Amino acid sequence: MDLAGNTAHGMVPAHKPQGLARWLYATNHKDIGSLYLWFAFCMFLVGGVLALCIRAELFSPGLQFFQPELFNQLTTLHGLIMVFGAIMPAFTGLANWMLPLMIGAPDMAFARMNNWSFWLLPPAMTLLLLSFIVPGGAAAAGWTLYAPLSVQLGMGMDLTIFAIHILGISSIMGAINIVVTIINLRAPGMRMMNMPMFAWASLITAYLIIAVMPVLAGAVTMVLTDRHFGSHFFNAAGGGDPILYQHVFWFFGHPEVYIMALPAFGIVSQVIPTFARKPLFGYSSMVYATSSIGVLSFMVWAHHMFVTGMPATAQLFFMYATMLIAVPTGVKVFNWIATMWQGSMSFETPMLFAIGFILLFTIGGLSGVTLSVAAVDVQLHGSYYVVAHFHYVLVAGALFSLFSAVYYWFPKMTGRMYVERLGQLHFWWSLLWFNVTFFPMHFLGLAGMPRRIPDYALQFTDFNRLASIGAFMFGLGQLIFLVNILYSLRHGKTAPQQPWEGANTLEWQIPTPAPYHSFNPPPQLETAENGVVLSMREGGQG
Repeated sequence: MDLAGNTAHGMVPAHKPQGLARWLYATNHKDIGSLYLWFAFCMFLVGGVLALCIRAELFSPGLQFFQPELFNQLTTLHGLIMVFGAIMPAFTGLANWMLPLMIGAPDMAFARMNNWSFWLLPPAMTLLLLSFIVPGGAAAAGWTLYAPLSVQLGMGMDLTIFAIHILGISSIMGAINIVVTIINLRAPGMRMMNMPMFAWASLITAYLIIAVMPVLAGAVTMVLTDRHFGSHFFNAAGGGDPILYQHVFWFFGHPEVYIMALPAFGIVSQVIPTFARKPLFGYSSMVYATSSIGVLSFMVWAHHMFVTGMPATAQLFFMYATMLIAVPTGVKVFNWIATMWQGSMSFETPMLFAIGFILLFTIGGLSGVTLSVAAVDVQLHGSYYVVAHFHYVLVAGALFSLFSAVYYWFPKMTGRMYVERLGQLHFWWSLLWFNVTFFPMHFLGLAGMPRRIPDYALQFTDFNRLASIGAFMFGLGQLIFLVNILYSLRHGKTAPQQPWEGANTLEWQIPTPAPYHSFNPPPQLETAENGVVLSMREGGQG
């Protein structure tokens, strides 16, 4: 592979807007990606503070700081902010930043729509947070907003519905942009079946978003009409059915889980080959496994509803369909391990977080298989076992992979290296205290402690105290990440073009930091699986 002399290929002189206008009217994919990432991190801190309020209340039995109504509002907003304000925007931000660089596109396909899709987020999140101070307080029906409770809440529920509509529009616009960019703007030679796994994962995630966000919009609109316009979709007294809401919500809700997990699979599939210095094992099977998970995610929604009393045949169908998802997921875990097998591995911070992701996500996946068994789920439904399960899946799946991605691409984004020792401290601190926080919740759930309650019986005290201490320490550890990033942005060592020896995808073939405008015109590429660049010629040459 000879790329020498081509590194300035397609890089046009930077015409960079300055000041506030650069960000308000941003159309450059790197600027918009940065906006997304910083916004997501701020929302992560806000959602994290709400989580710490919850854990502070649960440190001891009895009511300590919050009345039950406010406690329910905290749990609801914590979930909504983490899902719609932190995780989804963070992955969209990474896709904005890295996709054009990884596939050789000059920018995202619809630059102005890209600007809109970001700037819808701050007002939506403002509405959610303002709902705390309106009469009746914020929505308190859990992040699932189950009817009929959501039909009966105060004005905060209306603000939440409005916010979800805006967030949905933002997500759909971002997803359309990703699909069109990948389908139409790949550089010559970047074949679909050679694309980086992160591009595949982003593409399938975008299709899922386009498919299910309108379903959520429909569900909350039905709640809105029940609340204010006399309809009775979910009002049993008027001939409606509250269970209908659960069906509609979870038809959105389960694919949503994979909307937050598939991009993580893509990130890990880029990081592990780099630090194992080996090609990704079983690339084609990884593509098909990711696609299979996307399809199967539409067929398992009712495993969240075993306790509603569905027929035995339906329980069996959803139980086996849910178990089936373990197959493509297992293929992925096997391929990641096979990639590391006999590799020349090194353990910089991105690799540590990627391995941590595999470990924790596998634990979360195993508890998910347990919950897929209808007879077990009936016993554990609504207990802290479920809380432990989805935090192992989502905190590990989303957060650890996002940290891995930020550390991995930080040199390319900023031109500076992060402080490795702080990165490693951040990983080990997070791994330890994450497990101290969430592992005891398995035992709490098995012992019968229900979720979403501000008070509990005395026998649950010790594990709750342990979880609360772990949560505060885990939260404290995220300040290490913030300090590392802020310090490195100004004082970090200058990053070389290829800071990672095993990095061989397209984004590492351009100067560091990535020029403000890149791949215009697109380069001529010869590529191998997972986006590995074999040769690159100047754009416009035949």
